[in-house]
Amino acid sequence: MRMRTLWRVLVGPPVRARDVSREQITPVEGLSALSLDALTSVAYGPEAIIAVLAVAGARALHLVLPVTVAIVVLLAILVFSYRQVIDAYPGGGGAYAVSLDNFGPRVSLVAAAALVVDYTLTVAVSIAAGTAALTSAFPGLSPATVPICLAVLAVITLVNLRGLGDAARAFLLPTMVFIVGLLAILAIGLIHPLALHAAPLSRSLLPARAVEPLSLLLLLKAFSAGCSALTGVEAIANGVPLFKPPRVRRAKRTELLLGVILGAMLLGVATLAGRWRVAPRSGQTVLSQVMTIAVGRDWAYYAMSLTIMVVLALAANTSFGGLPVLASLLARNNYLPHLYALRDDRQVFASGIWTLAILSGALLVAVGGRTLTLIPLYAIGVFTGFTLSQGGLVVHWRRTRPPRWRYRASLNGLGAAVTAVATVVFLATKFTEGAWVVVLALPAFIMLFTRIHRYYDQAGRALGIGRIPGKPQARPMAVVVPVTGVSRLAQYGISAALSISEHVQAVTVVPSGAGEESERVRELQRQWKRWNPGVPLRVLRTEYASVARPIVAFVDRLRRRCSEPVIVLIPVALPDRLRYRFLHNHIDLVLTRALRYRPDVVVARVPVRVHVHRRAAPRR
Repeated sequence: MRMRTLWRVLVGPPVRARDVSREQITPVEGLSALSLDALTSVAYGPEAIIAVLAVAGARALHLVLPVTVAIVVLLAILVFSYRQVIDAYPGGGGAYAVSLDNFGPRVSLVAAAALVVDYTLTVAVSIAAGTAALTSAFPGLSPATVPICLAVLAVITLVNLRGLGDAARAFLLPTMVFIVGLLAILAIGLIHPLALHAAPLSRSLLPARAVEPLSLLLLLKAFSAGCSALTGVEAIANGVPLFKPPRVRRAKRTELLLGVILGAMLLGVATLAGRWRVAPRSGQTVLSQVMTIAVGRDWAYYAMSLTIMVVLALAANTSFGGLPVLASLLARNNYLPHLYALRDDRQVFASGIWTLAILSGALLVAVGGRTLTLIPLYAIGVFTGFTLSQGGLVVHWRRTRPPRWRYRASLNGLGAAVTAVATVVFLATKFTEGAWVVVLALPAFIMLFTRIHRYYDQAGRALGIGRIPGKPQARPMAVVVPVTGVSRLAQYGISAALSISEHVQAVTVVPSGAGEESERVRELQRQWKRWNPGVPLRVLRTEYASVARPIVAFVDRLRRRCSEPVIVLIPVALPDRLRYRFLHNHIDLVLTRALRYRPDVVVARVPVRVHVHRRAAPRR
């Protein structure tokens, strides 16, 4: 009871269906609930570009800005594309819904698998990047990287179990501080940097001579690596049902806000990094270097570093808003267990939230909380979803032919082509660095979805779902009640059994042999006869220590002898104190485990409340 009360304090009281509108979000709250993943990618997107260009030496670093401009152009295409997705598919689901409608179930499963991988990696990358920002500012925390990651994941999971509205409002302040603070620092750096000539505090990782010549392939690799900054652009289209009405207009407004803010941040960081020839350094991110040169290592730097750490970690909230909705759609289409389509007392899809937390936590432990280890895995799933959603929109516009459909189809076709090229380049260049994991994960998820769907189809035919069954008929039941003696526990169990059926048998198990055990059996039979509950007592003797084995054998014999369904009704003691419960019901545990996989036997329990009161101390 106390654990239940504590849990209710943590996640909040139940929410009525009519009050669910309180958990819906506004466009500004949408920035903190569904856009932090994209906004905070400014912390690792430009760094990924510089890490690729650095292999060509210092002379290649001036290309950071042109590559970023190309990425911002693609960002604009994606933003306008997903605004069209919101218009065409206001029910949410993003790439999955678009693919299902325009390409059919098979292709839609590719989009669904890509989104599941994307959401899981988003949580892991965001939390790892936030922890990296913290350890850049406070290097002494580096040994505790994984525990910090898991602690942040636990907090975000708990907040989302309270509801998306609570999460959006809780994360709104740090989101606004991050946006305003970073834009202000970039403006200072562009107008008048405060520490331009400060000595660097860490060792440069730039090679003394070029490891690889500057080529078109290298530029493509830098472009595809920097495209990791575009992850999360699709989350708003996936979560349209989470907005307050009018949902479509609010979601489109949030998508536009995201594009403008993220584009400005990416261009600002790239301009300053290119102007100051920022290169990879040990123990310090590119964004940290830009901030150091812009405002110096003063209070503003440390305040902003802490804010970036917080919002990077909170960017995982994007996935917690998107994956549960996607999982609910898959469950309704019989591609995931139906449990994922059920809301809990807080009107959230708790099963999806717990699954995402477990998958991302395991991934963080596996990679040791290292961001750069996760980046090669990241963009393949994201850009697969981008390509399918935009290609699906081209088919949608050709089929529906609304006004200006040719312009819309051309825009989406261009976006699909560019993201497809980025996906191929990422796959080719990052395959040996870990991208092969995603290549294996996508078919594995598709196979899982397909097997679940096949099972539900077979089960539906076997259960006659969709067909009118025959008239219900009453069937007699045989009830078996395990007892250990004459007590109120036996009384409750037999009373419940007699209310179900007239065919009730009580059974008790005793070891074979003479002496004390035989005397105990005779005493039990005398008490039973004197009590006379109207139910026969069957004594089951055994030479083994197992209590469950003779009862299971008795049930099997009874099942073969009669055509009636068998119910095993176990009386259990339920103390009012939680700490006493492990002292009771041991027969229930072993018997339930032994009968678990017998489909022709129903196992039920009759709880009997046990109120234990302390005796008052005697007076002297």
